Amino acid sequence: MADELRVNESSGLACWARAAVTGGTPRRAFMTALIVGPVLILINQWDALFSDSSFDWTKAILTIVVPYCVATVGACGARCGRRKAD
Repeated sequence: MADELRVNESSGLACWARAAVTGGTPRRAFMTALIVGPVLILINQWDALFSDSSFDWTKAILTIVVPYCVATVGACGARCGRRKAD
């Protein structure tokens, strides 16, 4: 059973894990979240920022985390998909 859970270095999961932390992926994903996140917060929390509604911190944090995850998944898919095609 432990052999089934072991990930081969050439497997898809290992490629994705490696791509998520190397090759500039974290920095690019962070920059994407830094640009896209505040814009989405402004859109999603407009009432809370400019009227008397309450600000939802959970939504604000997720609004920044989601673009980071999307950028990371996109970069990993591009890198690992390109490697698979070679």
